[in-house]
Amino acid sequence: MEFDGLTAIVTGGASGIGASVVAVLLDRGARVGVLDLNTESADPRAFAVTADVADDASVRAAVEAVAAEFGGIDIVVNNAGIGAVGAVDDNADDEWMRVLNINVIGMVRVTRAALPHLRASSAAAVVNTCSIAATAGLPQRALYSASKGAVLSLTRAMAADHLAEGIRVNCVNPGTADTPWVGRLLGAAADPGAERAALAARQPHGRLVAPEEIADAIAYLASPRSRSTTGTSIAIDGGMQELRIRR
Repeated sequence: MEFDGLTAIVTGGASGIGASVVAVLLDRGARVGVLDLNTESADPRAFAVTADVADDASVRAAVEAVAAEFGGIDIVVNNAGIGAVGAVDDNADDEWMRVLNINVIGMVRVTRAALPHLRASSAAAVVNTCSIAATAGLPQRALYSASKGAVLSLTRAMAADHLAEGIRVNCVNPGTADTPWVGRLLGAAADPGAERAALAARQPHGRLVAPEEIADAIAYLASPRSRSTTGTSIAIDGGMQELRIRR
């Protein structure tokens, strides 16, 4: 199988998109370390380690635990992140710092800790979970969009920095995905059914994106079969970014 003999780390890998990524990588032969705040629901086939991407010591300990368990690290999937709602004046400085610390600097911490192992790999790849919010202006997503815009730029800069070392860096830009976070947003809406229909209609193909679809794109970018793909982003958004459909 394409990931046979390779070890991957997936942050936020116990639920949502991350859990789907873990399942795909395991099914295709990878050894997988799941890094998450709560690992109780992690795939039992994976090696789960409790980790907080907002804390450098926690990240370094978790990364080294996976490397010790499997003898190295070849792939890093930076998937852990949190959402934020509101216009530019709706969140205080503390919330801005909290979201940026997790969504952006969290990816820095994990990749930085894994770099010595990636440099020793012949199939090194980093895949970051970005968002349609990085490439399209969405209402009530100022803070979240700022964090994901930073992830998109960070991905390209990392790809340039580490190309000569044989480390590929890419990202995926999902549209609105059918995840627990979106479920919580819908649950808090005055009319959850109407809100779900509105989110589905926002995407040209008329539905929320399935986590498995995002996971397949991440697996493509992480695969050693994609050795000429680096510094790019793949939109999994039902055409939201590029299409203008007349209804």
